[in-house]
Amino acid sequence: MLKNKTYSLVLAAALSSVTFSSVAIAQTNGSTQALNDAQALTEKMNNKAAHSQHKIDNSADRTLSMQAEIERLQEEVDNLAVYRDHLAKLVNNQNQELKSLDEQLQGIKSTRQGIVPLMYKMLSGLDDIINTGKPIKKEQRLARLEKLNTMMGQANVSDAEKYRRILEAYQIEIDYGTKLGVYQSEIRLASSGQSITVDLLHLGRIAFVARSLDSENYWQWHDERQEWVTITEQTQDIDKAFKMANKQIAPSLISLPVTTAQNVGNAQ
Repeated sequence: MLKNKTYSLVLAAALSSVTFSSVAIAQTNGSTQALNDAQALTEKMNNKAAHSQHKIDNSADRTLSMQAEIERLQEEVDNLAVYRDHLAKLVNNQNQELKSLDEQLQGIKSTRQGIVPLMYKMLSGLDDIINTGKPIKKEQRLARLEKLNTMMGQANVSDAEKYRRILEAYQIEIDYGTKLGVYQSEIRLASSGQSITVDLLHLGRIAFVARSLDSENYWQWHDERQEWVTITEQTQDIDKAFKMANKQIAPSLISLPVTTAQNVGNAQ
């Protein structure tokens, strides 16, 4: 009886030991699972935090990029505003110029009505100058006048160009009247009716003399008689004038015979 009781105690102790071990194992397993769950939750939270930070970083980059684009667009808008104001000024100025041109065109119409008759009067005056004055390079001057008269009837030459050429011809005539010039040409002698080649010299329109190529004979133009007359005086002064005109000597005071329609004298 006692023996059975002993066995019972031993079995109870064994069962108690097994039960405690099972509880301990169960508790250990529960702690491990909780730790694993905690680690998984932490990792999940870390992943979410990293993902959120990545979104924040992307949003910040996009914000900076958009801000830079806005600044660029604002600068472009400012530049366009300046350019718009510039174009507005140009358009306003062009409108003013168009208005001025319209007024000038209206004035040109009336001016042309007066300028054409004026040009014909200028050509007539040029003809008088050439044919009544001293015959200095007369052939060239008559040829120039003929070209001008022909030009007046040409439709492909503008009135402005016609007027410019007439003024140019007058400028040449002015030069003949102010300069000392020398050239070679033919003259017709009234005494013999012969044409000979001579050296010609003119001092403006005051004096016009001729010298034979051998420097033996001299003539001067007589305005009243409209012919060449022989001279024997002042030949040395005439030779000096020829040397000055040909730049063989320095300019100095000279004395030349003068004939006009009113009188005969000397030019210095």
